[in-house]
Amino acid sequence: MPGKISPIKVAVDAIVFGYSKNEGVSILLIKRKYPPFKDSWAIPGGFILEDESLEEAVKRELLEETGIKVNYLEQLYTFGEPGRDPRQRIISIAYFALVKSSQFRQLKASTDAEDAQWFSISKLPLLAFDHKQILQTAIERVRAKIRYQPIGFELLDKKFPFADLEKLYTALLDREIDRRNFTKKILSLGLLEDTGELASAAGAGRPSKIYQFNKKRYEELLKEGMHFEV
Repeated sequence: MPGKISPIKVAVDAIVFGYSKNEGVSILLIKRKYPPFKDSWAIPGGFILEDESLEEAVKRELLEETGIKVNYLEQLYTFGEPGRDPRQRIISIAYFALVKSSQFRQLKASTDAEDAQWFSISKLPLLAFDHKQILQTAIERVRAKIRYQPIGFELLDKKFPFADLEKLYTALLDREIDRRNFTKKILSLGLLEDTGELASAAGAGRPSKIYQFNKKRYEELLKEGMHFEV
């Protein structure tokens, strides 16, 4: 016999990755104000209203619960296992974003959130619901994506030494990379422009070249398709 049809609610969740040169990769979390999982840390999110799109809902929930606005969130995956929420059957559409955490220091928790904080990706608290699985899915997506699409350039300064780009990729991948191979592949793509400027060297080292991101070339590569193994 077919199972009983039960009412299903739809929610959205926002996994926001923050990055800074000094602190590395962090995750934006909220402390839940109400049951279930009262006082537990969770990914920002909530239920969709009848008159809004998925994108409007996830941006609204992020603003309400953390006080921040993110211009672009990319849809990650749909999570709908029975029992993932003790209240009733709830399907959640998760989104993720990469931002400069230094630009989002003024967090303001409201509505369902008691608090909002950035946590180092290496020192996360226990998470409510199935949010550990959602976060792991997002981490895997980001690490896979940076191998074929150079996401994350917006996390760097407008002008930067190549070492900053290496540091970003090392942080996002959470492992060391072959620096010589990485440099060769990135420069061969034409994504970087040499500004002709040099960074002041620390100690007796040679001053580093300063680069900037070539957005026009990036858009061309997106249309053509690209892949490079880091």
